[in-house]
Amino acid sequence: MRIFLSAFLLLAIISCTAPTQVTQVSPPAPTQVKISTDSGDIVLRLSDKTPLHRDNFLKLVKEGFYNGTLFHRVVNDFLIQGGDPESKNAKPGQLLGDGTANSRIPPEFDSTLFHKRGALGASRKNDDKNPNKESGAYQFYIVDGRVLTDKQLDEVEERF
Repeated sequence: MRIFLSAFLLLAIISCTAPTQVTQVSPPAPTQVKISTDSGDIVLRLSDKTPLHRDNFLKLVKEGFYNGTLFHRVVNDFLIQGGDPESKNAKPGQLLGDGTANSRIPPEFDSTLFHKRGALGASRKNDDKNPNKESGAYQFYIVDGRVLTDKQLDEVEERF
C-alpha cells in the first residue's frame, strides 16, 4: 500500500492540474473515498476520530462538490492540496487556494493521528490568522512528507 501511495503521489505531483473525481466507496467501507484522476486512483480512509471533518468531507463528496477540481498546490516532500471550487474553471496561472475561505470546522485533534506520508487533512489558515485552529470546510491535502532520521525527529521534538 505504501508503494501504491508513493506512486500515486508522484503521479499527482507530475500532473497536479488533472481534474479530480471523488466518490464514496460502496459499503461495507462507508468511511472511504476514492479520488480518481487521469493519472490513477487512490482510496482514502476517513478517520472516525474526526467525525466533524469526516462527515463534512462525505457530504461534499456525495454532493459532487470536488468533481472537476484540481490539485492546485503541490509542494514536494510536503503536500498536495485540492478542493478549491475556483479551480474548476481556472485559467492557466490563476492564483488558487482562497475559494470558500470563510467556512470553518472546529478542530478535532487526536494524539493518535499523525501527519505522515499519505495522510489526509483539512487545510487551515496559520495560527496568527486562525487562533482557534479551525479547518477550512472544503479544501483538503494529502501529506507527501519525507522520511526523517531519528536525529531529525529529535530536533523537531525539541522545537515543540
